Amino acid sequence: MKEIKILGSGCAKCNQLTEAVKAVIAAENIEADVQKVEDMQQIVSYGVMSTPGLVVDGKVACTGRVPSGDELRQMLTAAPKPSGCCGNHAKGIGRQNGSCC
Repeated sequence: MKEIKILGSGCAKCNQLTEAVKAVIAAENIEADVQKVEDMQQIVSYGVMSTPGLVVDGKVACTGRVPSGDELRQMLTAAPKPSGCCGNHAKGIGRQNGSCC
């Protein structure tokens, strides 16, 4: 299940991003937990200085704008990279001396 957070104070663009995310989730049948984060300390903890912000599986995907439907679809359907890894191992690259690249 995808974990999606919409970061923002509840302004019009934040609400627009929330609705756009929900539309993509419904259209693509994505299993997701969508949360709105309005607490400024939490928003800043993600390094987001311009709202709205979109966090997908713990990683900031977009800030300061509402992405197009195609951009959102790409952000929400992309396979997550393994944590703590560059992701190149799936391509047959890396892992030298038993550690990540």
